[in-house]
Amino acid sequence: MELEEAKQKFIQAWGTFGSNWGINRTMAQVHALLLISSEPLCADDIMATLKISRGNANMNIRALIDWGLVYKELKPGERREYFIGEKDMWKVVRQIIVHRKKKELEPVLKILEELKDIEGKEEENEEFVKVIKDIQLFSEKADRVLDKFIRSDSSWLMNAFLKMI
Repeated sequence: MELEEAKQKFIQAWGTFGSNWGINRTMAQVHALLLISSEPLCADDIMATLKISRGNANMNIRALIDWGLVYKELKPGERREYFIGEKDMWKVVRQIIVHRKKKELEPVLKILEELKDIEGKEEENEEFVKVIKDIQLFSEKADRVLDKFIRSDSSWLMNAFLKMI
């Protein structure tokens, strides 16, 4: 397989993985392109390689910057903005977890806290409250594990992983 063919295959696969992880395919493809690029790319380079519109490129680049997965780089004498992808996979995974936790887990915890105190028939309340508490306990444990993961370094994760094996 030639390098260009391998790059295209990786970009397409990363786009598919991204949609499975809850981000749109094009955002994941932009990230993949910047991840494997040896040099910073401008929006025009991204548009041409991925065959996407300027608006689509700009929107996804900004989202990736917000996620902390892409950084802006200015080149002396150039008016265009260039972008580089975070290459440290530990940081990439950590940033994705931080963003997903904020977007998905924290709102669930807030709603579960509100649902604990309900009014109505005692028998019905007990079962409902029990289910909510079980979900809340699991969610809080997941939140603590993710917090520990976010604060840890890569050696801690490898040690924990090796202990599980």
